[in-house]
Amino acid sequence: MSVGLDRMRSAISTLDDANQTLRMELGSSLVMLKMVAEDLEVDSQTELVEELGEATKEMIELMEEFDCHNKALHSLRDEYTIGEDTTDFETLLSERAENIKAQSYVQPEQHVLYKQFQEAVWKVHHAGEPMPGQEKEDLIMYNTQFNVVNTKCPISGKEVIHLDNPVRSSDCMHIYDKEAVMNYLKQYKNKARPCPCAAAGCPKPLVMERLVCDPMLKVEIQELRMRGRVNTQVHEVAECTELDD
Repeated sequence: MSVGLDRMRSAISTLDDANQTLRMELGSSLVMLKMVAEDLEVDSQTELVEELGEATKEMIELMEEFDCHNKALHSLRDEYTIGEDTTDFETLLSERAENIKAQSYVQPEQHVLYKQFQEAVWKVHHAGEPMPGQEKEDLIMYNTQFNVVNTKCPISGKEVIHLDNPVRSSDCMHIYDKEAVMNYLKQYKNKARPCPCAAAGCPKPLVMERLVCDPMLKVEIQELRMRGRVNTQVHEVAECTELDD
């Protein structure tokens, strides 16, 4: 393997670390837009809520572009080989990003994050009621809190908002500390029976290939973290008010 190829892959890996931080900031911005919209909906500020809805769609569009570009970088790092001809990396990267976008692009109005925004606003005055035209399956799919089914890792006991490397089972949706669940899976490596989910009462097995850390998981954990901070601040303000009285 050439030194040039090693350097290119190292540079992409370094850039990927920075991209992950930016991706989290974009996710945090989406969560903040939704939380502000909920507060405005309480006061029936419909026009402002609609503006935030448009801003949410624009942010989703940006995130989709960002994800396509990031996937293109990953494919370049993993698949590129040096040939005799000079490579125009800007063109190559752009073409790969466009191909990925053509295969996976979702209109912002149909994106799960925008559906969650709509659901959150609707629930302010219609808690427990499905949105007009919404099926029960949609209610489950688009409810952010539904996917955060556990707030602590069933193995390590750490709060999911404090996990450095969270992963989620695609089968039962339980969230784990990656290092803890990998060690747990090793205990069943040579056993005849499958590894059971460590969450109490969960009948699903744990399969290494089905443990993932997708962008949605990070957004959902970030929302859990941000809402926890807001609730803590509200509680502290309430306590101070009581003391003043």
